[in-house]
Parts: sequence; C-alpha cells; structure tokens
Amino acid sequence: MKKSLYATDEAVMEGIRHDDERALAYLYKLYYPMISHFILSNSGTEDEAKDIYQEGVIVFYEKIKGNTLDLHCQIKTYLYSVCRRLWLKRLSEKGRFVMKVDESEEFLPVEEDSQHHEEQEKQFGIMGESLEQLGEPCRSLLEDFYIKAQNMQVITEKYGYTNSDNAKNQKYKCLQRLKKLFFTTYKPGV
Repeated sequence: MKKSLYATDEAVMEGIRHDDERALAYLYKLYYPMISHFILSNSGTEDEAKDIYQEGVIVFYEKIKGNTLDLHCQIKTYLYSVCRRLWLKRLSEKGRFVMKVDESEEFLPVEEDSQHHEEQEKQFGIMGESLEQLGEPCRSLLEDFYIKAQNMQVITEKYGYTNSDNAKNQKYKCLQRLKKLFFTTYKPGV
C-alpha cells in the first residue's frame, strides 16, 4: 500500500503553509465522512454537511496561514470541534436546537465525543462484516425486519413460512447467530 505524502498532521499543516493544494484535498477526503455522519445524525442534510465542513476547513486553513493556530490535539479533533460548534450554531439559528451552543459543551467534551464516534464507526464496520458472514436467508430476513421495517406478516409471506410465529422464531435464531458473529470480533473498550 502506498504511503500518503501527508501521513502526519504536521505534514498536512506544512503542505497548507506551502500552498500545496494536495494537502487541502487530502484533508477534505480524510475527515469529511466523520463530519457528514455527525451532521446527518443531527438533523442535517448532505448539502449542509458539505457547507459546514467547508467552513471548518476554511477556519483551520486561515489559522494556519495566519500563523495563529495553537494546536494541542489532532487535526481530526480540531476540525470535529470547529464543525460541531458551527453546526450547533446553525441549528440554533434555525430554531431546530433548543439549548445555547455554550451550554452544549457541558455534556460531552470534544475528545470524548470523537472517541465515541470512532467507537460507533468501529461497531458499524464489525456489524457490516458480521452481516456479510451471516449469509442468506438470515441476512435478508434481518435487513427486511430491522432496516426496511417490514412487519412479520410480510416476512412470513416473502420467505414462505407457514405462520408468523415460525417467522419470528427464525428471526430470533438469525439474530442470535448475528450477535455471536459480532461479539466474536468486537471486544468493547479494546
């Protein structure tokens, strides 16, 4: 695997200081999914996520170029904090958010919020892998019930079960197999 030109935060900041557009492009690709996930999970749209991330990167860029950035954390944490603050402010302005932005900081420090997000991403990844390993018809049955929110009668007919009790029983067995696959890989706090 080819090592990135911007393997460290310092390399990214040096690239920006020297007007290397690749540094900014790398930054956009690297952390946008995290910010997008946060905004989409908090009443936002994809366009709003792009806007907020753009604003956050501009703040970061201007502080580097103005030599006013005093960074005591990873770029990832800094951008998440800036974008989070920008998003909460926008929600407040739109009336979609009831508390003041300053009060929101009392609930979860940025590092903890970022770690929580990383842990969730890890769990989602392992769950996806577990679903792939689960195989058919269990994967489709669970997706139909939990993701597509189909009721047991629809599932009974779709999979040819004799009644909804049999379908529920099969769903339970599939769910137990999925849990076993998931917890074979996932170890909380590791």
